[in-house]
Amino acid sequence: MNKNQTILISGGAGFIGSNFILFYLQKYQNIKIVNLDKLTYAGKLSNLNTVESNTNYTFIKGDICDAELVNKLFTTYNISDVIHFAAESHVDNSIKSPDAFINTNIFGTYNLLNTAKSFWMDSSFSYKKGCENNRFHHISTDEVYGTLGKTGLFTEQTPYAPNSPYSASKASSDFIVRSYHHTYGMNVVTTNCSNNYGPKQHDEKLIPTIIKNAINGDNIPIYGDGKNVRDWLYVEDHCRGIDLVFQNGKSGETYNIGGKNERNNLYIANKICEILDEIRPKKKNYSEQITFVKDRPGHDFRYAIDASKVEDELGWRAKENFETGILKTVEWYLNKYEKA
Repeated sequence: MNKNQTILISGGAGFIGSNFILFYLQKYQNIKIVNLDKLTYAGKLSNLNTVESNTNYTFIKGDICDAELVNKLFTTYNISDVIHFAAESHVDNSIKSPDAFINTNIFGTYNLLNTAKSFWMDSSFSYKKGCENNRFHHISTDEVYGTLGKTGLFTEQTPYAPNSPYSASKASSDFIVRSYHHTYGMNVVTTNCSNNYGPKQHDEKLIPTIIKNAINGDNIPIYGDGKNVRDWLYVEDHCRGIDLVFQNGKSGETYNIGGKNERNNLYIANKICEILDEIRPKKKNYSEQITFVKDRPGHDFRYAIDASKVEDELGWRAKENFETGILKTVEWYLNKYEKA
C-alpha cells in the first residue's frame, strides 16, 4: 500500500460513510482521509466525533457538484484515491423531489470522476507517473436491478431495470463510472450493496423508525401488507467488503455485496418488537403498535443479492446474520434515544 495514500471520501458523514471512516482509520494507521460532505439532513458530524482530532483525518464541508472545490481538494491534498459514498438515497424523497437526486447522484459522480481523471491521467489509458495505482471506488445499490419475484437473485450480470427516480439516478452514475473505465482506462471498481442496517443510520429509515416509534409509544408504520422482502447487510460487514474490493478488486469490475439475510418488513417489525419486549418490557406487547399504511408508488417487491463473486474471488464473508446484527442495532439505538 502506498504510504502517501490520501483518500477522498465523499459523503463520509452519512450512515455507511461514517462507519467506513471509523473502520478504516482504525485498520490503517498510515492512510490519510479527506471527508467531503455537504451535511444535508442525512449527514451528521457527530457520527465522527471520535476521530475529529485524528491527524490523519480532515473534514471539508462542501458539495461534490462544486467543480472548483473538488479541484482544489485534489490539488491541496494530492488525492490518490476516491471512495464515493455521497448520494441522495431515500426513495420516498426521490418520488417527491427527483431533481436533487439527478443533480447529486449523476452530476456529482461525473464531477468527481472527471476531476480524478484530470489529476491522475495524461491521456486515455495513460496514468501520470506515481498515479498508476490510483483508484476510484463507486458505492452503489442493488435497487438499480429493479425488482425480483419470489425466487432468483441479483448477480453482476442482471440487467438494470431501476423503478424509482432514486434507483434510476444511481443506475446512471454506475454507467458513467463504467464508461470512464472503457473510454479512458480509468482504474474504477463499483460495489452494489443490499439494504444496510446498524449504528448511525438516519431516523427516517425503516429499522430506526420502528425502534424509535416503538419506544415512544407511536404507531409503527409498515407499507402495504408488509410482505416486501429485502436482503439485509450489517453495516460493518459492508465496510469490510468495500475495503476488500478497494484493495484487491479487479479494475473495471462490479461486485455485489449482500448479507444473505432476506427478511420481509413485517418480520423485521415483529423481531424488533420481540427484542424490545425482552429488554424493555412494558404492559402491552410492542407489536400491538404495528399499523399498515398505504403502499408507496413503484415499491419494489423483493431484492436479494448473490454475493458469490466477492466471496469466491476476494474471500469476503458476512459475519453477522440478521438476528445477531439486529440485536446489536436495537441496543445501539436504545442507547442513542435514551441519551437524547
